[in-house]
Amino acid sequence: MIGRKLVHVGFVWLFLLLLTNAALAKGHFAGVYGKGENHFSLATGSPGELGLLQALGEAFGQQQNATLNWVKAGSGESLKLLQEKKVDMIMVHAPEAEKKAVAEGWAANRTLIGSNEFFIVGPATDPAGLAKATSAADAYARIAAAQARFFSRGDNSGTHKKEMDIWKRAGIEPKGAWYVVTGEFMTATLKRANDEGGYFMTDSSTWVAEEAAMKNLKVLYRGDSFIVNTYHALSQPAGATDGAATAAAFIKFVASPAGQQIMRDYGKAEHGQGLYNDAEYARQFDK
Repeated sequence: MIGRKLVHVGFVWLFLLLLTNAALAKGHFAGVYGKGENHFSLATGSPGELGLLQALGEAFGQQQNATLNWVKAGSGESLKLLQEKKVDMIMVHAPEAEKKAVAEGWAANRTLIGSNEFFIVGPATDPAGLAKATSAADAYARIAAAQARFFSRGDNSGTHKKEMDIWKRAGIEPKGAWYVVTGEFMTATLKRANDEGGYFMTDSSTWVAEEAAMKNLKVLYRGDSFIVNTYHALSQPAGATDGAATAAAFIKFVASPAGQQIMRDYGKAEHGQGLYNDAEYARQFDK
């Protein structure tokens, strides 16, 4: 009798463990778009946060009987997930790291899909005088000289990589109480800058989507070609993962006239302007 109870308890625990693992697997995805049989996973940051990925994924899903599983990650983490074969594809803005990934053979189908740019936003009082800045590096130098509060994602994302490149151009190693590292995603860090009265470099897509809620911030510097983001899609090499073929097909769809139309138009109805530029516009900044 005791043995039967132990066996019964064992089966119960095994069943609960399986349920837990299934829940964890499902919880791994920040969003699931489409209802098709061909599943693939995609890691990215703001295109997922802002809803563009859903629009693209649902259109592709209907056309190709596919389901897109979104993993929320910045560019650095997305590249790591691709290298470790934990996702089938990524959308990122880290050109040098992307080229290295292709050269090393663990990424394929690198395709330009669009762009946005970075804005440096801050308090309307502009204590560091960014309104007079002549470049992104000059803007950062002014912030450091004034020791005005600056928020950094500090998460190895494409935004963080670009931020560090700007500090390098300015010849400054940012540190001190004025330099606040959040370790959070774009929107969360933008909100902290708004709530705590600091500067932050946000992508233009996030700014257009969130501007109405950011009552304490305004765009203080923009226009340096160095802070234009070109977004590329990359997938696993053929056969490397179960979803590699569907991911490659999705990249072709995003680069197609239908996909590029979605890219250009996304956000216009709600915000009066698109959140992203298409690949044709982005090509002038693609290096």
